[in-house]
Amino acid sequence: MPIQPGTYKLGPDHGTLSVRTERTGAAAKAGHNLLIHVTSWEATLAVGEDPARTSLSLDVDATSLGVIEGTGGMQSLGDNDKESIKNTIDDDVLKRKDIEFRSTQVQAGTDGKLTVRGDLTLVGRANPITFDLVIGDDGKLTGSAVIKQTDWKMKPYSALFGTLKVVDEVVVEIDGSLPTS
Repeated sequence: MPIQPGTYKLGPDHGTLSVRTERTGAAAKAGHNLLIHVTSWEATLAVGEDPARTSLSLDVDATSLGVIEGTGGMQSLGDNDKESIKNTIDDDVLKRKDIEFRSTQVQAGTDGKLTVRGDLTLVGRANPITFDLVIGDDGKLTGSAVIKQTDWKMKPYSALFGTLKVVDEVVVEIDGSLPTS
């Protein structure tokens, strides 16, 4: 069933926007793969009568990313560790600069899949990305995009004299539902 024309506003009440990171380097066993949730975001999906007029925008408060879990590592992450990681993301990685995405083209498939192209702005620098969103007959919305940090001139976080690093490519995922009327 195709998406009905209209404007759909989404945010944390409608789903989860998350970021997944992995670790690498000689000391990778000391670090953690992270699941980070974004707690302050708003997306607008405007579906046109003419599918070519469909657009998507996303605005994220860059200081709203919080670590939900860390897997692997030599020790489990405590609350102080999670707070320290949050501060590093805020101050060193995203530099407290909000994130935004604006579509330039949305192509609708017959199977509820949208191929979205547009510009993602991270730390004040915009670059094009393409990703797929799938909208089920029940309004369930899922999708993911791989973001290569160095494409935005971001240096992936490293510690222990560079022997523990965050992998350059992080995965951003959405899992939610379109709001009803």
